[in-house]
Amino acid sequence: MERAGATTLRGQPFTLVGPELKPGDDAPEFTALDSSLKTVHLADTAGRSRIFSVVPSLDTPVCDAQTKRLNEAAAQLPGIDIYSVSMDLPFAQKRFCNSFALDNVKMLSDHREGSFGQAYGTLIKELRILSRAIFVVGPDDKVKYVEYVPEVGDFPNFDAALEAAKS
Repeated sequence: MERAGATTLRGQPFTLVGPELKPGDDAPEFTALDSSLKTVHLADTAGRSRIFSVVPSLDTPVCDAQTKRLNEAAAQLPGIDIYSVSMDLPFAQKRFCNSFALDNVKMLSDHREGSFGQAYGTLIKELRILSRAIFVVGPDDKVKYVEYVPEVGDFPNFDAALEAAKS
């Protein structure tokens, strides 16, 4: 499934690959890598509420700020796991976290297969990077909150996502 013009980068429209998820949907299965190169699936994250913060690249100012903001929030949210998902290599993600002492956000690299991006509808076809989005998935693996940020350079609504994760 492709959604032409579903996201923009600096005003230029791009195609997103995958479904447009809605609250109440089952969270799709995915395969990604953590910073130790271990394969991670949805089931490996189960048992708690989760926020999946999707960013194009940690090497951009908005993605950097988004990840740092959620790392701070994670320290105040016991019982909620926060994952940052990008196409960055696991080595780059680990270096980023080490550089800024980020230890509350768990990194997932979608570089190898693009599985997360395709399953959650955030893969930008033309660029093979992920579009900015945020998902809250409950312990029951149901999607509780979804935001596909229309312009890749804009921030998601952090407060709405955090409130959905707490409820």
